Amino acid sequence: MMRIDRRLIVALLTVLVSFSSQAIAVPMRLQDYLALAGPPPDARIAYGPAQSQFVELFRPTGAGPYPVVVLIHGGCWAHKYGGLTQVAAMGRTLANEGIAVWSIEYRGVDEDGGGFPGTYEDIAAALDTLRDQSSALDIDLTRLVAVGHSAGAQLAQWAAAQARISPASPLYAATPLPIPAVIGLGTLPDLHDTRSIERACGLNPIALTGTPQAGRQDVLADTSPTAMLPSGARTVLINGELDTVAPPDLAARYAALARGAGNDVLIIVVPDASHYDEVSVNSPVWPVLHAEIRKALNIR
Repeated sequence: MMRIDRRLIVALLTVLVSFSSQAIAVPMRLQDYLALAGPPPDARIAYGPAQSQFVELFRPTGAGPYPVVVLIHGGCWAHKYGGLTQVAAMGRTLANEGIAVWSIEYRGVDEDGGGFPGTYEDIAAALDTLRDQSSALDIDLTRLVAVGHSAGAQLAQWAAAQARISPASPLYAATPLPIPAVIGLGTLPDLHDTRSIERACGLNPIALTGTPQAGRQDVLADTSPTAMLPSGARTVLINGELDTVAPPDLAARYAALARGAGNDVLIIVVPDASHYDEVSVNSPVWPVLHAEIRKALNIR
C-alpha cells in the first residue's frame, strides 16, 4: 500500500481550509465595521483646543519627502459610529509603503461646535496645519490625495472645492490648501438629497448646511459638493456593489453633474462588497483603492 506523507496531507488540508474560508466570506456588516481596529499612529497632532480637534499621523520610516494621503473617516458626521479607529489599519499599511497619512478627527454633529460651520472649519484647520508642518515632517504637498469614506468622502470633496466658496461665507478661506485628487468611498455628496441623508444616517442635513441668512441664502453653495462644482480635483468614486448606505447611484448622479461641469471623474463599483468593506484592508475593495491611491500619487 502506498504511504502518504503526513506533511503533504497537512499542506492539502491547509489549502482546502483557506479556500473554503475565502469562498464563504460575506460582505461586512455594521457590527464588523465597528469591530475594526488598527495600530496606533506615530503622532497625534492637535489643530485646535476641542477634544476632537486633532490628527493622527502615520509616518514612513524611510527617507522623505513623502507623498501624503489626507484620510477623512466616515460615521454619519457623528462619533457614535466611530470612524477614526476603523481607518487606522489603512493608515499603517500605507505608511509602511512610504506614504505619509494625515488622518483627521473632527467635531461631529453630536458634539459641541460640530455640524455647520464647525465640522467644516475643523477640516480646513487640519489641512492648514498639514501645510504649516509639511516641511518639518518632510511631506511633499505636490503629491497629495484626499481619501474619505461616507461622510468623510463628502468632507474630502468639500475640501477640494473650497476655492469656490464666496467671501461672504463664514467658511471662506483666501488660500485653502490645493487638493489635486480625491477618492470618495461610498460618498454622500448631495446635501440637497434630504431623503438619502436621512435614510443613511437618520440625520436632517440642516445640521450640515445651516439655515439661510442675509448674504448666505444658498446654504448648499458652501457645504454640498454637488453644488460646488467644478472642484478642479480629479475625482475617483468607489462603491461596493452591495452598498445600501450610499448606493452606487449616488456617485453616478454626482459624476454626471461633475463631468458636465468639466470635472474629471471615474466611477468604480466593486462586486460583492458593502459600504463597510470600503475601508477594510482585508476586503475586495482594498486592492482597487490601493491602486487608485498609488496612481493619484504617481507611485509605480
